[in-house]
Amino acid sequence: MISIAKPLIGIEEQNAVKRVLESGMIACGPITAEFEKQFADYIGVKHAISTTSGTTALHLGLMCIGIKPGDEVIVPSFSFIASVNPVLFCGAKPIFCDVNPITFNIDIEKIEGLISEKTKAIIPVHLYGQPADMNPITEIAQKHNLNIIGDACQAHGATYDNKMVGSFGDMECFSFYPTKNMTTSEGGMITTNSDEIATLALSIRNHGREQTKWGYEHGRIGYNYRMTDITAAIGIEQLKKLPMFIQKRRQNAKYFDEKLQGVNTPFVLDNAEHSYHQYTIKTNNRDRLIESLKQNDIGFGVYYPKPLHQYSHLTQFAHDDLKNSEQICNEILSIPVHPALTENELEKIANAINEACQQP
Repeated sequence: MISIAKPLIGIEEQNAVKRVLESGMIACGPITAEFEKQFADYIGVKHAISTTSGTTALHLGLMCIGIKPGDEVIVPSFSFIASVNPVLFCGAKPIFCDVNPITFNIDIEKIEGLISEKTKAIIPVHLYGQPADMNPITEIAQKHNLNIIGDACQAHGATYDNKMVGSFGDMECFSFYPTKNMTTSEGGMITTNSDEIATLALSIRNHGREQTKWGYEHGRIGYNYRMTDITAAIGIEQLKKLPMFIQKRRQNAKYFDEKLQGVNTPFVLDNAEHSYHQYTIKTNNRDRLIESLKQNDIGFGVYYPKPLHQYSHLTQFAHDDLKNSEQICNEILSIPVHPALTENELEKIANAINEACQQP
């Protein structure tokens, strides 16, 4: 079976975890701090604050900019559920924006029409590893005095205008779930150039603790969103390998770009580099393609089968101008692109897609 995703964990990660276990310091300690430093350096920002997941990173980020009940946050209507749930955690109202049917990211032409006096932030999602078009989004945010919290949970290694995704907006948030371009098993990260956001995030992720003589001073509400040194040790080793992982994903994507017939392959912005967390095609014959993949023991995924505004706890936020999100869900299909794929497997995947497309 060719899997849709495959984390590559080697002896380096195993030895790193063993060293942490033997040290006796397995909570959020010096290894976590080192991982944060190295990740900040990789992205090219001043601060990286680790968390327990991409979801908690987004929640923490929203809290750091003071999102509260009554506020509105603009979110694309086509994404993973974790892009919107943290808005609800804060008691705020998600305002769904339709997506561009070519990039699958937030439609920049529709953002301004959704802004009200209650709007406080925009969450652009770099879906599948395709960078959102950040220049116009930044212009809109500055014009209306809005915060930007990028959802980079699928975009490790992607670039926009020769800058790493993770270095835009007030902050951006990553996930290290096992299927992502790099993993810590579970975990997340906020990246930011703001000293204020970094200080707040460090406090809120640790029960609202303040830096005092004895340490047990809690100046605000907080959570236990701390990463452990065990997971950070995995992250340090994975980060070393990330450039190679991304290079291989791009090579695999290029192969599919050249070989696949009868489907729409992923679009890439002229000023961006895709990191291919998923290689997602569009097709009018999805069921036929899926059957061919199944017959050839090839994994696949439909990410995602319905837009966010159609989930039961989110239908109250639906509106009429979300048609692209609704249509895309019926046409998208993700195929394996991970760095463990062999040449024979790439050929097998391409042949299964092409043969299905050639059927009358």
